[in-house]
Amino acid sequence: MLSMLEYIKTILQKVSFDRSLFEKELAKAIKMLIPKELKQLKRWCYAQFGKVYRVVLNHCFSRVPFARARFT
Repeated sequence: MLSMLEYIKTILQKVSFDRSLFEKELAKAIKMLIPKELKQLKRWCYAQFGKVYRVVLNHCFSRVPFARARFT
């Protein structure tokens, strides 16, 4: 059985062909995960999609109130 984090990673990979879908799914994912999982997701997203979607990632993760303090 997949964890929620692994499921979200799978979804993001599948929608990564479309910026709008990717951003929508990432925003949903951020709302569902606990802080520890968010930290892992952020690292993974920047490693996987940082070259293509850096602006989207910066935008989505900057909306998380504790993101700047805890994840940098």
